[in-house]
Amino acid sequence: MSAPRVSVVVATRDRVGRLRKLLDSLRAQTVEDFEVIVVDDGSVRGTQELMRREREGEVEAAPLALRDVRREVAGGPSAARNDGWPLAQAPLVAFVDDDCVATPGWLAALLEAAERAPGAIVQGRTLPDPREESKLGPHSRSLWVEEPGPHYQAANILYPRALLERLGGFDAEAFPFVGEDTDLAWRALEAGARIEWAPGALVHHAVRDLGTVGALRMAARWTPSIRLFARHRELRAEQLTYGVFWKGSHYLLVRALAALVVRRRSRWLALWLGAPYVRHLLKRGSEEGGGPRAAAFYAIHDLVELAAVARGAVRYRTFVL
Repeated sequence: MSAPRVSVVVATRDRVGRLRKLLDSLRAQTVEDFEVIVVDDGSVRGTQELMRREREGEVEAAPLALRDVRREVAGGPSAARNDGWPLAQAPLVAFVDDDCVATPGWLAALLEAAERAPGAIVQGRTLPDPREESKLGPHSRSLWVEEPGPHYQAANILYPRALLERLGGFDAEAFPFVGEDTDLAWRALEAGARIEWAPGALVHHAVRDLGTVGALRMAARWTPSIRLFARHRELRAEQLTYGVFWKGSHYLLVRALAALVVRRRSRWLALWLGAPYVRHLLKRGSEEGGGPRAAAFYAIHDLVELAAVARGAVRYRTFVL
């Protein structure tokens, strides 16, 4: 292969089945002049064997221009990606997650957008894997990116290598597991970079059924991400509802909590404050799954999430709910 036009960097940990599907989808790309760099972030089950078989050509498929890096101790996706992108031989670096599957035209669409806007960051479109849509429900996790920003997820994004070098890559110390991709993009924007949207650069994200406990644990993990709002003031205007609330549902929940406080003094005020959240929960059950019976779970989920955000607000001294 001649010098690659783009380097694809994948951070992975103990998702050998998912990683195999991703690599197979990269074999099916409509362009050929790319390389793949896989960073194994301390996996303990199967990843190294898969990488050995790829290196030695034992897979029953076309070989990839692939290199792999092994981290003996897991450090999170930020550190893993930072071990990968400096090895890139191409002037462009595309990031994709190990629980995604790229459509055949993914890299071609990213490259076309990069040529259209030299020096820009290119964000692609991400949707749940249609083969796993039956798993979508109140306890599931997947990813929808149907317009650019404000989070600029590294599940599907391309950076000029020169820009990564100028920024120093991901801030693995401040954001080891959550918010690292958003922080990198906003540092780039603040340094004068532009964002180009490439809707044809589509990847499908896995749908994981976390179960009730797993979904609540996920809701509790967002505390470190609140540091983003302390660091990037423009992100507040871009994401927060009324400049304060992390999500619109948090605003409605706070209103409902206020309704509980005032209900003895004014039933009408309590109804005005609380009714929108009740409607929201019923609509959410209809759209996200579970129906009316899931309303209690969604309310508990929001409370756990709100508590995690409030902890972050205190920790990083920035007012976000």
